[in-house]
Amino acid sequence: MVQTDSLDTDILRNLGTIAADERALKRVSKYLRRVAKEVSEDSARMTKKEFLEKIDRAEQQIARGEGMEMLPGEDLSTFLKRNGYDI
Repeated sequence: MVQTDSLDTDILRNLGTIAADERALKRVSKYLRRVAKEVSEDSARMTKKEFLEKIDRAEQQIARGEGMEMLPGEDLSTFLKRNGYDI
């Protein structure tokens, strides 16, 4: 918490220094929007390459017989319970 307070103080002090320079404030605003967007992006998202690698790993598991298969007429809840998932 102390470090956050120090960062807040540092940011405010620097903003005070450039407050009269509209061009500088616009640059800071643009940069803050970009940082905020990066922070708010969904961390669960993956790249196309990561997605395809995940599919490849799953296919390899299935080829080794490590996959799970739904039985004919089985609903998802029953399938998950049968495979040890508590729903």
